[in-house]
Amino acid sequence: MLEHALLADDHESLARQLDELAQSYVSGDVSRAAILALAAEEWRQAGQPARALDCFQRAVDDGGEVAVDPRAGIADTLFELDRPDEARQIIAKIHSEGTASPATILNIAETLAAYGDLKAAHEWATQGVLLFTPGDENPEHAALLRARYRIRLDLGLPEDELDAQLS
Repeated sequence: MLEHALLADDHESLARQLDELAQSYVSGDVSRAAILALAAEEWRQAGQPARALDCFQRAVDDGGEVAVDPRAGIADTLFELDRPDEARQIIAKIHSEGTASPATILNIAETLAAYGDLKAAHEWATQGVLLFTPGDENPEHAALLRARYRIRLDLGLPEDELDAQLS
């Protein structure tokens, strides 16, 4: 299902199928919340941010395990809808909880960078990098290091000791 829809570049059809699957889903290898988050991303790709918001919110309400906190997707979609104050409130809430996963931190840092808040993006990326020990071979660590480095370049900042971990 996923491969066929992706090859056909039919995000709307895939979003609809994932949404329907989530509604009838009982249990399996992934959570209903994860399926809803996938559906939300497909709705965004299909140019339907309102439906994406709905799916992200249902993923939050479901409470199941998801690699990236669905609220990060809500914030990104709110930025897309030119509702930055609401997006920043959600990001502030996630930050205040202090429990964001590295994948969520990366997502938020990239969202903030995409919407021009490089200072906040740098803070998030740095926070994520500091969750790991230097030399950690974790792919999320490497992704956070790369994102942080790109953001620092955009800010015109010189390389620092964390950037040196990229080598």
